[in-house]
Amino acid sequence: MSDSWNSGFGSVYFLNESHAEELVQTVRRCYCEGHCPNGQSNGTCEVKLGGMCFTDVEAYVEDGEEYPVRQYGCLPPVEGTIMQCKGYLVPHKNGKSIQCCDDSDFCNKNLKPMYSLKPTTDVPTFGTPDNLPYIVLLTSVTFCLSLFLLAIAFVYIKYRKKEANLYAKGYASEKYPNMEIHGPLTSLIEQSSGSGSGLPILVQRTISKQIQMVKQVGKGRYGEVWQARWRGEKVAVKIFLTTEEQSWFRETEIYQTVLMRHENILSFIAADIKGSGWTQMLLITDYHENGSLYDYLQDHCLDPGSLLIMAKSVASGLSHLHTEIFSTRGKPAIAHRDIKSKNILVKRNGECCIADFGLAVKYLSDTNEIDVPPNVRSGTRRYMAPEILDKSINSLEFEAHKKSDMYALSLVYWEMARRCVTGDKLKSADEYAVPYYDCVPSDPSFEDMLQAVCIKKIRPQIPQKWENDEVLKTLSKIMQECWHGNPDVRLTSLRVKKTLTKLDPDVSIKIV
Repeated sequence: MSDSWNSGFGSVYFLNESHAEELVQTVRRCYCEGHCPNGQSNGTCEVKLGGMCFTDVEAYVEDGEEYPVRQYGCLPPVEGTIMQCKGYLVPHKNGKSIQCCDDSDFCNKNLKPMYSLKPTTDVPTFGTPDNLPYIVLLTSVTFCLSLFLLAIAFVYIKYRKKEANLYAKGYASEKYPNMEIHGPLTSLIEQSSGSGSGLPILVQRTISKQIQMVKQVGKGRYGEVWQARWRGEKVAVKIFLTTEEQSWFRETEIYQTVLMRHENILSFIAADIKGSGWTQMLLITDYHENGSLYDYLQDHCLDPGSLLIMAKSVASGLSHLHTEIFSTRGKPAIAHRDIKSKNILVKRNGECCIADFGLAVKYLSDTNEIDVPPNVRSGTRRYMAPEILDKSINSLEFEAHKKSDMYALSLVYWEMARRCVTGDKLKSADEYAVPYYDCVPSDPSFEDMLQAVCIKKIRPQIPQKWENDEVLKTLSKIMQECWHGNPDVRLTSLRVKKTLTKLDPDVSIKIV
């Protein structure tokens, strides 16, 4: 875990021993008994500086005999304020008292808070009328403090209600077979709807507070991606920049769409907003150690069999997105609007899954509504369809966005096909290259792409050697139909999926 990210995941951390030395300057270790993490009977807990270690004692009666019971644990900064625990004794009416400290590790082990085995119920007297001004002053201060705490409680409840409404979108009660969840998450997912909303809302928040950041694995215009751990399992945490709030809202909404979950769409786990000095918008998903297709193709060659499985899986995921499912709680059709190799992840079994839905749009057929941002130029410039570059696309027509997805898919297929060996297995595949690498700059402008794609009508080259292999030959035909300048000529994602499925289904995965 990196020190710079510890504060983004709650006030209290329960970490393993490998992280202890890293956090010695930022956390306080306390002795715990009765308030220990993971159901331990006693042990150690850790709290961020500003929090405190505590010991409380309460009188209990059993079989006519009275005796004290002590508990030890960690008290986060917020709870320390609410309970007015500043390191001194706080008596309770029921005979319970609490004492806190923060001057050293395990300082609470030696605390001995006072207690009363027989709580006093007598109302204290304030003496003669000479004490009346003090009584009035005390009453006024108490009243003002009560109003202040009520105002804070009102703001907090309003914020949590707004957050809960966001998480609740897409929440349903069905279970569906296309889940790809494993490890400790399995049992928790089974408690949820299985509709694509990830874990139950309360469990989502629990996970986000318990996650331990491990290392940064990616960075983009939206923010950063970190590998993290939760209960010993690897997860991916996408942290959005504050300027990308709309992307976080859109992606969270798309992931929580009913029936969204599919084996070729990145599995969503949880979403949360954290505030600790600054606001962090988090999206927690499955972690795939092979990384993006863009990164994977840099270092790996493919044989025709593995190429077919990858290409078919991408088409399957996109087809699921594009398809509207009619049922009691059906799934709307969704257009991705930013298909590219960096937004496709490679799974351990050789298949791919589609990620990054920050620009996606839904189409609701019953109301004929589509939610599209004002800017019609969506996605990454290198992968933009001709109709987006020349602004001829009808952004209010949902089918137009699906067709632009198919154009981008054809360029991704071209990237994959270049890395496939052909003929003699001793021959190496072509070096990895991005589409239009030979005719536009490394960071092309809209004008660069407009000139190349719309005016000069350039398309990536199809090598003659691809005609000698059935998979590459089929993919070549699909590419040429899908990057056609006329959107109406392009194949649908379902047609591409069916065409690739007709090829040898028993071909085994073999990464060269």
